[in-house]
Amino acid sequence: MNLERPKTFLKQALLGLSLLGLAAQASAQTVVEDAWVRATVPGQASTGAFLTLKASADSKLLEAQSPVAKLVQIHQSSMKDDVMSMHEVTSVALPAGQPVVLNPSSYHIMLINLTAQVKEGDKVPLTLIVEDGKGVKQSIAVEATARALNAPDHGAMHDHSKMH
Repeated sequence: MNLERPKTFLKQALLGLSLLGLAAQASAQTVVEDAWVRATVPGQASTGAFLTLKASADSKLLEAQSPVAKLVQIHQSSMKDDVMSMHEVTSVALPAGQPVVLNPSSYHIMLINLTAQVKEGDKVPLTLIVEDGKGVKQSIAVEATARALNAPDHGAMHDHSKMH
């Protein structure tokens, strides 16, 4: 009885399964929802972009880019001693399976030194760079719709459908 043939088959099967596992891990994806940019008035030099990110594996948002601004940064707003402040951050953690909302009162993307006024209804292209826990980077193209200056922050709205 030749035992080499079953061993070879087993090795090939295990290799195939491990490659499938690697392929599944390599395809970790980040989904972007409700991307929007606050419209500006003539001469306004900057604005913010807001959205919700949901990563399938622990990841982080590293960078954002847009052709509508000469400088794009990720910022975090915070309240300390009744004073709102904002500062640039190097990344935003995206825990696996948990939505992370970028909104005016927390993390958000700043579009600085705008090349033109952002008008309500404009489609603003953004590119997000996300890195997973293994160091694999994903570039995500997003089209954010410009909303009026006085538009509500939809990310802060509550889901009333679950109320009894």
